[in-house]
Amino acid sequence: MGIFTRTRDIVSANINSMLDNAEDPHKLVSMMCREMEDTLIELKASCAGAMAAKRRMQRERDECDSRAHTWGGRARRAVDRGRDDLARRALTEKRALQDRTDAIDGEIQRCEEVVAQYRSDIQKLEEKLGTAKERRAVLVQRHIQARNRIRTETEIRKFDSSEVVAKFDAYEDRIERMETDADLINYGRKPTLEDEIDGLGGDDEIERELRELKREAV
Repeated sequence: MGIFTRTRDIVSANINSMLDNAEDPHKLVSMMCREMEDTLIELKASCAGAMAAKRRMQRERDECDSRAHTWGGRARRAVDRGRDDLARRALTEKRALQDRTDAIDGEIQRCEEVVAQYRSDIQKLEEKLGTAKERRAVLVQRHIQARNRIRTETEIRKFDSSEVVAKFDAYEDRIERMETDADLINYGRKPTLEDEIDGLGGDDEIERELRELKREAV
């Protein structure tokens, strides 16, 4: 496949459609990016080669034009000295150089068209590559998000299962039993002398408050 044909295929490719139908969009867009980068390298190298060829042809054209001008001057000198035979030969050389100059002009024109096509394809391919890289970055983030979401949903589903709920209920029942056992440790215990004396202090405080209320009522 020629470089121009491959470039046209890439540029005309519908990235969105290809990604929608791909089994692994991220892998596909990565492959496309690498292919476009390789093609860009070839295009730029070919464009540089065409531009160098154009410069060589321009130098050859200038040389031919200069030599044709020189032969024209020689033809005039030959005529001035009555040497028409030499003038004819000089004009023949001049004509050959002019024909070569015209041919080179056509080659330069075609080379300019090739360079223009290369530059256009490079620009289009760079734009396409930029779009593909943007899509690749988005796909990477979507892949990370999807992977994290799967992990999260798996954990949520795990805790929503009847087995986990039953375990939590069992833990809660166990804690309630422990709390009940703690309350029953002192249940029915006969108060000690210390407890009874300490309780008397609370009764004295209540009695004082009661006397205060009675005085205020009078």
